[in-house]
Amino acid sequence: MKVSLFITCLGDVFYPGVGKDMVELLERHGCEIDFPENQTCCGQPAYNSGYHKDTKKAAKHMIKTFEHANAVVTPSGSCAAMLKEYPQLLKDEPKWDERAEALAEKTYELTQFLYRVLHVTDTGASLVAKATYHTSCHMTRLLGEKEAPFQLLSNVKGLQLKDLPNKQNCCGFGGTFAVKMTSISEQMVDEKVDHVEETEADILIGADSGCLMNIGGRINRKNKPIKVMHIAQVLNSREA
Repeated sequence: MKVSLFITCLGDVFYPGVGKDMVELLERHGCEIDFPENQTCCGQPAYNSGYHKDTKKAAKHMIKTFEHANAVVTPSGSCAAMLKEYPQLLKDEPKWDERAEALAEKTYELTQFLYRVLHVTDTGASLVAKATYHTSCHMTRLLGEKEAPFQLLSNVKGLQLKDLPNKQNCCGFGGTFAVKMTSISEQMVDEKVDHVEETEADILIGADSGCLMNIGGRINRKNKPIKVMHIAQVLNSREA
């Protein structure tokens, strides 16, 4: 199956290793990777800030960029959710609404694609560690994906997964929220770090680089001995 990779801004600039793990994972499960080099930001920062006219420009560009794709896969529940928002954004433009719907229907977050499309439950990964998983807001509330990450992580050999207290709570990132509402965001991420510590986990795992950047940054500032890993890195681990 040919898969078009949407790497996202954070993946491109800060976490290129996540993209590499994602490619290796998909190739190991029979996928041929296509990487459209013309891809850009999905427009989510502008959309969340109320600049919908500017967001439409980004959306139309991304629709054209991925129009040839059979499936679009991204290592971000948040950015996948934004592509699925395009039909609503462009609903009043007859030339674009059907094209937006077509892109939304073939877009998947990585674990969602592995579990629901390729029907993978065991990636063959092994990682000896005690870990906990952060359920990001967009992944669970907008994509509605609550099962795929846990099914895949449950079959990682050597991984002891601890339940994260109050896992439904936001980490305080929220894209522009962390910038506009700094003091509130800081309290939220402090609570999240406290809950991660309660699990006594060695590793915090997540499926959104934005959340991991926010929580990981706070963990580093507090000098906590907790490693942060994207789920693509865990599912591609071959430690033991």
